[in-house]
Amino acid sequence: MAGDSSGKTAFVLAGGGSFGAIQVGMLRALVAHGVLPDLVVGASVGALNGIHFCCDPTPDGVARLEAIWCGLRRSDVFPMSTRSLIGLFRGAASLVDPAGLRALVERHLPHPLLDDCTIPLHVAATDLLSGSSVLISSGPAVDAVLASCAIPGAFPPVRLGGRYLIDGAIASNTPVMAALSLGCSRLVVLPTGFACALSAPPAGALASAFHALNLLVARQLVRDLEQLPGLVEVATVPPLCPLAVSPYDFSRAHELIERAAEGTQRWLENGGLSQQRIPGALRPHVDDPAEGGTCEAAGEAAVSNS
Repeated sequence: MAGDSSGKTAFVLAGGGSFGAIQVGMLRALVAHGVLPDLVVGASVGALNGIHFCCDPTPDGVARLEAIWCGLRRSDVFPMSTRSLIGLFRGAASLVDPAGLRALVERHLPHPLLDDCTIPLHVAATDLLSGSSVLISSGPAVDAVLASCAIPGAFPPVRLGGRYLIDGAIASNTPVMAALSLGCSRLVVLPTGFACALSAPPAGALASAFHALNLLVARQLVRDLEQLPGLVEVATVPPLCPLAVSPYDFSRAHELIERAAEGTQRWLENGGLSQQRIPGALRPHVDDPAEGGTCEAAGEAAVSNS
C-alpha cells in the first residue's frame, strides 16, 4: 500500500494502556503481509508503539518491540510509592512519577528526534488549557511520546512548544481526522478495543480509569469512522473479542500479541484491507466467555458510501 501514486496511506494507532500489546500483534501480521504505510499517526500508547515501528518498520523491528512489551512490568510504567500517595494528598499534579516511563522510553528509543524516523510519525496530544488537538511532527521524540501518554491525574502535563500537553485521548484518541489533514487517502486503523468480557468491574482507581478511558476511545473511534465514507478509504483491523483483561494489567502482553497476530492474519486473508467495515467489537456490547460467543461477526456494520 505504501508509495502508491494515487495517495498516501496512514496507519492510525489508538491508545489503550496495556492493550497497546494488541497493536504489536497487528503490526507483526501487517508487515509480514507486506503492508507498510507512508506515515503513522499515534496517540497515547499508540504513539509509543508508533515511534518504535517508524524507526524500524521491519519484521526485526516489530520483534524488538514485542520483546519490550513481553518484558514490561506495571511498575515500569506506573511506579507507585508511599511518597506518591502523600504527594497526591498534598496537592501534587499527578499520582505517578513520570520518571519511570521517561526512562523506559529513553532506554529503548532508537532515535532521539521524530525527524529521524524512517517513516514519518505524527504524535497526537491535547492542549490542557484549550482542549484542542495538537499534532507533533518534529522535535524530541521522548517529550512528544510522554505528552501523548500524560493521562490526567496519573501523569503530569508535559510543557512543549509553550503549551501544557496531556494524553491525546482527551481530544481524540484515534486521530483519523488528523491523518486526513495530512493528505492521506487511505487509512489502516489499529484500535486496541476494550475489555468486553470482565466478570466484575476493575479493582482500583487507576484500573477503573483505564477501563473507562478505553470505552471512551472505542466510542470516539466509531463516531469518527462513521464520518469517513466518501472522504477516504479506511480499513479497521478488528480488536480482540472477547477480551477479559484489564488495560492496567501488563502481565498478559505475550498472549495479547499472539491473539492479535493470528486474528489480523485471518482478517488479511479474508480481504480485510478492502472491506470498509466497523468491527462489531468496537461497538457497545458485553460478552460472556463461559458461552464462548464473540461479537466479531454479529456486530459488524458496513461503512456505506451513500
